[in-house]
Amino acid sequence: MKKLIFYLILFCLLLILSSCSNKNDPDEMEYKQEMREFVIGISQYARSINSDFIIIPQNGIELVTEGGNEADEPCPEYLSAIDGHGQEDLFFGYDNDDEPTPASETQYLQIFLDISHNNGNTILVTDYCSTHTNMDESYTLNNTAGYISFAADQRELNNIPIYPVPIYNSNTDDIVVLDDAKNFLYLINPENYPSKNDFINAVTNTNYDLLIMDLFFHDGTEFTQSEIDQLKSKLDGGTRLLICYMSIGEAEDYRYYWQTEWNTDPPGWLDEENPYWEGNYKVKYWDSEWQAIIFGNENSYSKKILDAGFDGVYLDIIDAFEYYE
Repeated sequence: MKKLIFYLILFCLLLILSSCSNKNDPDEMEYKQEMREFVIGISQYARSINSDFIIIPQNGIELVTEGGNEADEPCPEYLSAIDGHGQEDLFFGYDNDDEPTPASETQYLQIFLDISHNNGNTILVTDYCSTHTNMDESYTLNNTAGYISFAADQRELNNIPIYPVPIYNSNTDDIVVLDDAKNFLYLINPENYPSKNDFINAVTNTNYDLLIMDLFFHDGTEFTQSEIDQLKSKLDGGTRLLICYMSIGEAEDYRYYWQTEWNTDPPGWLDEENPYWEGNYKVKYWDSEWQAIIFGNENSYSKKILDAGFDGVYLDIIDAFEYYE
C-alpha cells in the first residue's frame, strides 16, 4: 500500500514537471492559447476593478475559434472576455496604403470577424486610405458589413482627417456603451500637437463617438483623470467613450517600464527588435514577468489606465502568436 502511494505521488510530480517543461518548450507551446489566456487575464483583472471596462483586442482575429481555423467552433471563454475587435486593413491598406486589400484576405478576415460580431461583439475597422473615393468606399463597405470604421489617411495615426465633413455617421447621442458608437477616431500619436491643451482642444472640437488614444503625451507625461474627462465631451455636447491603446505583444523602449540595463542585458522574455518599428521588441508574452508589467498589480500598465479614468483598453499586437508559430 505504501509503495502504491509512493508511485502515485511520483506520477503526479512527473505530470507537474512535464507541464512546466511544456510551458517553456517551443515545440509544445500553444501560442494562440497563450495569447487567449493573456487577454482573458487582463479582462478579468480590469473588470474586477471596473465591471463595465471595455476590452478590445486588435488583429489576431483567429483567436475567436477554438483551434484558430475557420471551421472550428467559437471559443466562448475568449468571446465573453472581450467587447469588440479591432481590425486593420480589412478593405484598404493590407499590402500598400490607399490600395484595396486583396479580396481573398478580406473574405478570410470577415469569416472570423463575423463570428465575433454574431456573438455580440462590436467590430472596429481601421482602413488606411487617403483618396476621398477610397475613404468613401471604406466607410460604405464597413457600414454594409455591420462594422464601425475609421478611414485613416496616415499610417502613423497622428492626425484628425479633414475628410469627410461632417464625419461619417455623425450624431448628437451620448455614447454610454461600445455598441452605441457609430464612428471612431484612432489618434494614438500626438506628435503634431505642441501641448496637451492643443491635443484636447483638437479632439473636443470633433463629434467622434469613440477615441482610441495613448495614456501618454509625447513628452512622456500621463493624461490625468481631469484631462480624460475633458476629452470625453463631443463638440455637439454629447459624450464619447475613451479607449486607451496598450501593446501587449511587444515591449516599447520609450515606455515608463523600460529599464536601461535591458539594452545590454535583456530579460529572458525580451526578444528581437521589430525591423519595421524601431524601439519595439517582441516579447514572450506568456512569461509571468512580462504579464506582471501589463496587469495584475498596482504598478501595472492596466492599473494606470484604469486609474486615469479610461472606459476601456485597446490591446495591440495580439497577432504576436504568428511570429512564434
